[in-house]
Amino acid sequence: MGNWWEGVAEDFSGLPAASEVVRVVVRLFVAAGLGGLLGIDRERLHKEAGLRTHMLVALGAALFVIVPRQAGFDDEGLSRIIQGLLAGLGFIGAGAILKLNEQERVKGLTTASTVWLAAAFGVAAGLGRMLTAMFGTALALLILCGLRRVEARMHKTGEAGPQDETHNGPTRRRRAAKR
Repeated sequence: MGNWWEGVAEDFSGLPAASEVVRVVVRLFVAAGLGGLLGIDRERLHKEAGLRTHMLVALGAALFVIVPRQAGFDDEGLSRIIQGLLAGLGFIGAGAILKLNEQERVKGLTTASTVWLAAAFGVAAGLGRMLTAMFGTALALLILCGLRRVEARMHKTGEAGPQDETHNGPTRRRRAAKR
């Protein structure tokens, strides 16, 4: 019985000081919280990737930079981990993007972008760049919420923007030409 207990004790023997534990916990909570702020916006609009998804992506991204730092990885090793993280997020983002052939529309680009942003905020928080993560989140929310109203006004007045070409294809152009 002593052998397995010694193994467990050895696994926990390298616990950091209390201040390091607090630092890690704060970084993880900040990452999850900032991801959650993006997720609330997506959840409110009934998007597939909502609150929990954004929080988990940000938390996972923070862990992917915190743990290698604790393990002694250098900047080059950490850079490779971040590159792998972003490549993996490409698959999640691709899953969020859906092309509707019959309507000639592409949906999910904004959600895919917010998932990518949640990871970026998680990386920033995980690296201890709290102000950068917070300012980035504030700017993202301003873009998501503030520009939504601007876009709605543009669509009401019939002004076609560059998004209309990619989102609505020829249908939107034909409607605009009829006016």
